[in-house]
Amino acid sequence: MKQSELFTKTLRQAPKDEETLNAQLLIRAGYVNKLMAGVYSYLPLGLRTLNKIAQIVREEMDAIGGQEILMPALHPAEIWKKTGGWDKIDVLFKIKSRTEKDYALGQSEEEVVTPLVLGYLDSYKDLPKAVYQVGWKYRDELRSKSGLLRGREFFMKDMYSFHETQTDFDKFYTIVKQAYLKIFERVGLVAKVTEASGGSFSQKISYEFMVLTDAGEDNILYCDACEFCVNVEIAKQQAGDTCPKCGKGQLNAAKASEVGNVFDLSQKYGQDFDLGFKDKEGKKQFPIMGCYGLGISRLMGVLVEKFHDDKGILWPRSVSPFDFHLINIARDSRVADELYIALQRENYSVLYDQRDDSAGQKFADADLIGIVVRILVSDKTLKEDAVEVKPRNSDSAQLIKTKELSKFLKNK
Repeated sequence: MKQSELFTKTLRQAPKDEETLNAQLLIRAGYVNKLMAGVYSYLPLGLRTLNKIAQIVREEMDAIGGQEILMPALHPAEIWKKTGGWDKIDVLFKIKSRTEKDYALGQSEEEVVTPLVLGYLDSYKDLPKAVYQVGWKYRDELRSKSGLLRGREFFMKDMYSFHETQTDFDKFYTIVKQAYLKIFERVGLVAKVTEASGGSFSQKISYEFMVLTDAGEDNILYCDACEFCVNVEIAKQQAGDTCPKCGKGQLNAAKASEVGNVFDLSQKYGQDFDLGFKDKEGKKQFPIMGCYGLGISRLMGVLVEKFHDDKGILWPRSVSPFDFHLINIARDSRVADELYIALQRENYSVLYDQRDDSAGQKFADADLIGIVVRILVSDKTLKEDAVEVKPRNSDSAQLIKTKELSKFLKNK
C-alpha cells in the first residue's frame, strides 16, 4: 500500500480525553479512531493488526479441535431470562424494539451456543465437541477509560466445549491452557495464569491469563520462583509472603491486564435449557461445559502498552500491519518504485512512503506507526547501489546492496 493513498494521517498530539498510552499511540498513529468512550473504529492499519492477532488465535484453536462458527450478537430476552442472566448481569445491554419486544446485545454466548450445539448432540458418542467464534461483544461498562483495555464494544474469541465427564473437561482445559500460552508467545507476550473467582454463576475457581502492565486494572500476586499466580481479590496471601505452591519463592505484587480466561460452567446451561445427551445406559445427562475467552482487541492494546518507546509503537513481527515500511527520500524515486513492486512479488507486505514530505516527517511517522522493519532509499544509499535496513526496535541500521536485499531479508 502506498502511504499517500491512506485516508488517515498521523497526529502530533494525543487526544486530551485519552489517559492510557495504548489509546494515545493508536489514535496518533492512525490505527483507531474514537467514536465515544469504549467504542473505536479500526482504520486500515489497525484492522490489519487486529486481523493478524485473530488469525493467530484461529490457528491455535483449530489446532486443538475447535470448530469456528459465527453466532448472532442480537439475542431474544427469553434465553437470558431462562438462565437468570437478564436480571443478574448488570453489564448486559438491553434493547426494546418498536413492537415492545426485549432483546440483549451479546456480552457472552452461553445462552446462544448451548441450545445451538446440544440440538445436534444426541449421545455420549457425539462428545466431546468444541466450537468458537471471533466477533464483537458488548458490555455496558460504567468506566470505559482505558483505551482498548476496557471497551463497551470489543473484539474477542470465545470458545465453548461440551464434555461427558468432569475428567474429560479437565483434560481439555489443560490443552486449551497450553494453546493460550502459545498464542501469547507467538505475539511476543508472557502471560501468567492466575486463579480468580468463578464469575456470575459459578462457585468454582476460574483461571485468568494476565500480562503484567502498569495500565492493567487487576492486582495480582505472583511467585518469582514458580508459575504460581493469584488475583488479589481472592488471595489469602500478601506481597512478601512465601509462595504456597513451591515454598521457595516470594510473592510479588503487580498490576496486570486480563487477556484471556477459562470458566468451568459445570452442567448449569444444559440444565437451564433442559438439553442433554444419552449416556451409555440410555439415560439423559447434562454435559459439563467450558467457556474460554480471549480478548483480541484488548490484546492489541496490551501489546502497545508493552512494546513502545518515546517515539511510538514497536510491533512484534507477527502482528506488524506490514512486513516492511519502505521510505523514499531520494530525489529520483525509480529505485524505490521498483523495490516496492519487487518486494510484493516476493509476497511481502509493504507500506511505501513516497509522499512529498520532509525526511524528518517520514522518519517520525515511521517510528510512530511502528512497522517492524524500515527500508530506506536515499541519495546517499543510491551512490552505494544499496538501501538502509533498520529494525524498529534497534538504533543501528545496515547498508545492504540492492541486488543482495532479497537474500538478506530471507535470511533475517
